[in-house]
Amino acid sequence: MNRYTSQAYQAKVADDRGLIHYTESEHQMWSDLYRAQISLVNRYMVKEYKEGLDHLDMPHHRIPQCAEISEQLKYLNGWQVEPVPALIGYGRFFKLLASRKFPAASFIRRAEDFDYVKEPDIFHELFGHIPLLTHPAVATFSHAIGLLGANTQPENHPWLARLYWFTIEFGLVRDDNNQIMPMGSGLASSPTELQYAATSEEPQRLDFDVMDVLTTPYRIDIQQPIYYVLESIDQLLEIANRDLLADIAAAKRIGLKKPHHKLAKAC
Repeated sequence: MNRYTSQAYQAKVADDRGLIHYTESEHQMWSDLYRAQISLVNRYMVKEYKEGLDHLDMPHHRIPQCAEISEQLKYLNGWQVEPVPALIGYGRFFKLLASRKFPAASFIRRAEDFDYVKEPDIFHELFGHIPLLTHPAVATFSHAIGLLGANTQPENHPWLARLYWFTIEFGLVRDDNNQIMPMGSGLASSPTELQYAATSEEPQRLDFDVMDVLTTPYRIDIQQPIYYVLESIDQLLEIANRDLLADIAAAKRIGLKKPHHKLAKAC
């Protein structure tokens, strides 16, 4: 998973004060996305995400500045939001996580990408990721993945990325009532895939297994045919404490599984 995979969108540049100036139509897009998504996340998302969203109290009708979200996040758990261009590689991504900084692309999607945007935009980054990042287990896991990625060979990056994809981006989790709930940030910020992940009988929902996850291909441009289900959000701490490089070495020996029939171009 290279989080930023094309250049269909261009980064917006901050002024001398570090502020990004958005147009009225861009602010309106944030407002439209927020309005479309808030009732869905309240209905379907895991409670830890919703608690984080309540803590942050993001503006509904304008795009927040990264600096104002950073101020709240730093107070909660020491993390910050780092504005980045629309295209960064694995190396910088992992180094930022290792520094407890979450990268946030500055652009916001266009109307034709309203339901899902392949390049993560600022709505995905702030509305999707940051509420979940307020949870201690998610913050600890993200930091651990960042440290590992920043200090390992680049050849291991795609394997780590699969682990991140099937947890933080598109993971599911069992709640206190043993109900399977969407957890991942890619679900929280997608009006269509959140409902699909929560209610559709089409995708597979498999119990989380590190080796299974490491060897499962995925695509970024379709609704996921496979989701993995954590027993609780705190299971992320157990994963972070594993010898993941040994797991990756074992996964390399096994090799990637045959892609699901929906996956023509898997990562």
